[in-house]
Amino acid sequence: MLLAFMNAARLLSPRLLCLALASAWMGGCAVGPDYQRAPVETPAAYREAVPDDHQWKVAEPRPVDLTQAWWVGFDDDRLNELVGQANATNQSLRQAEAQYRQSRALAQAARSALFPTLGAGVGVGRARTNTLGIQAVSNTHVANLDASWEIDLWGQVRRSIEAARDNAQASAADLAAARLTIQGELVQDYIQLRVTDVLKALYARTLAAYEESLKLTQSQFRAGVATSGDVALAQVTLNAAQAQAIDLDVQRNQLEHAIAVLLGRAPAEFTLAPEPFSMRPLAVPPGLPSALLERRPDISAAERRMAAANANIGVARAAYFPSLVLTAVGGASSGSLANWFGPPGRVWSLGAALAGTIFDGGLRNAQNDQAVAAYDGAVAAYRQTVLSGMQEVEDNLSALRVLDQEVVVQDQAVDAARVAERVSLAQYRAGTASYLAVVTAQALSLSNERTAIQLRGRELAASVALVKAIGGGWQSDALAQP
Repeated sequence: MLLAFMNAARLLSPRLLCLALASAWMGGCAVGPDYQRAPVETPAAYREAVPDDHQWKVAEPRPVDLTQAWWVGFDDDRLNELVGQANATNQSLRQAEAQYRQSRALAQAARSALFPTLGAGVGVGRARTNTLGIQAVSNTHVANLDASWEIDLWGQVRRSIEAARDNAQASAADLAAARLTIQGELVQDYIQLRVTDVLKALYARTLAAYEESLKLTQSQFRAGVATSGDVALAQVTLNAAQAQAIDLDVQRNQLEHAIAVLLGRAPAEFTLAPEPFSMRPLAVPPGLPSALLERRPDISAAERRMAAANANIGVARAAYFPSLVLTAVGGASSGSLANWFGPPGRVWSLGAALAGTIFDGGLRNAQNDQAVAAYDGAVAAYRQTVLSGMQEVEDNLSALRVLDQEVVVQDQAVDAARVAERVSLAQYRAGTASYLAVVTAQALSLSNERTAIQLRGRELAASVALVKAIGGGWQSDALAQP
């Protein structure tokens, strides 16, 4: 086709040839503003990460290397296996991946507008004509190639390609954000399930102790030392603890179902047996607030959509200018097959059309205003996403700092409650205390141990949330890759 255009150029009039050359030279300009990332104010450091006398410190934490899979820092083989399955089979990730492929296809479609279009046609016809009373029947055989090319004088196509490419990169960042979200949800659900298993083990030990206490009160009641009220109180304490232990099954089953869905499986097809659990919070360096602009995929997605909105302003403004279309047709047309491809049957045509809109009732102005407003909205969305990201980092840094202090105090409460339970039970055996004191001490001990386990689960969950908040090791440089 290029050869056909070169041959056809020899036949162009000098004026038309100059017009074509001028259009090629002007193709280098593109209307609309060139993109510059909107500025965002970021503090010099996180408030919760500023060292002070009460700075949070985790006792011997497991360090996390954000250049690798962050969840391996928990050193749990079963968790590593589950996250690997979720990365491969989660349906939300497959949906995000399909949307990314769709955005790439749209970018390729936008790029195709840079090139000429070539068509071909073959036709055979038979017609009867009547000229001055003389009727005649004739055959027509036509075969041709036609080409057309709209010169991108004002950069409308290039701005469209720019917008489509930016949207494709935003979709890639959306895929990374969806993957990080699924990973975080799975790890947090897994942690809560294991915490529930620890609570079930606590209740198993507690129920065994309560059963011994019930036997003790029954024995003392038969010996005339204890009252029937003591027996009833011991029975109530045991049954209440049994009900609480059974209630844990509801939470565990729901967490197991949630993990199954994250793995892309039906809940009925998935079970997770209890296993030893000894996780510690990850030690996550939060970095600087400005680093979030490159480390969080959702922020990068918002920034890329802002760039696409900026390019769409150029697309809208290019509509104010005329368009230039070059056309060429070459082929054969003959009344008989014998002369179809011979010199008498050869036909060709060349043309150029410069056309523009004079009046559109304000349509182009409205489209330009719409593109500018869309850009302003994208800027606001980008800045809000940055603020939300910094809030999440601050929230989880604060949670880890406060929970670390709370765990220390709660452990002291657990030790004190255990001592109180042992002392009250010994006094009851000696007959120097009522069974009500024993029940009170047992309830305090169970409550404090349960709170201590839950606090450690919250601490683990907060460390996972902090990893998600700082991007999980993702870098916006990945968007530059094919």
